[in-house]
Amino acid sequence: MEGQDRRNKLTRILEEAKEPVSGTELSKKLGVSRQVIVQDIALLRAVNKNIISTTKGYLIYKQDKQKVNRCFITRHTAEEIEDELNTIVDNGGKVLDVIVMHDLYGEISVDLIIKNRKDVADFIEKVKTRKTVPLMDLTNGTHLHTVEADSEEVLDQIERVLREKNYLVNSTSFGKE
Repeated sequence: MEGQDRRNKLTRILEEAKEPVSGTELSKKLGVSRQVIVQDIALLRAVNKNIISTTKGYLIYKQDKQKVNRCFITRHTAEEIEDELNTIVDNGGKVLDVIVMHDLYGEISVDLIIKNRKDVADFIEKVKTRKTVPLMDLTNGTHLHTVEADSEEVLDQIERVLREKNYLVNSTSFGKE
């Protein structure tokens, strides 16, 4: 299969998928190595395909035109990650990403796409079983989340609850440790 044909088929698979598709699954479907998939994804991103990689695999992200989003700057301990994420999803939000502003590397962003408690539990389990360090550890617990919701009112509610739990950071102090 030619490269362009393979990338077209890869795009169709991702467009038709309801959930993220793992690189391993894509490589099996297309009969190529996982590394070829990674390279194809990079090429597709270069031509403005909105392909994101999550902990569960790749997907083409299409924001619903009726949705709104807001970036929240938060700070908490590693033990509070699960509570922070559950607070957001329980109040009607979808956590699109996590972003940290690193002194040396600048902005580091990772797509999450966490929309319910199961996604939160899966994420927490991966953090534990892979013995990884959350990005927020690079910035003393300070990080940003882009949150998508059905309305500004839902985002206002999420903001209120995060503030009540003392997870929100005053934006003027962001990056000043």
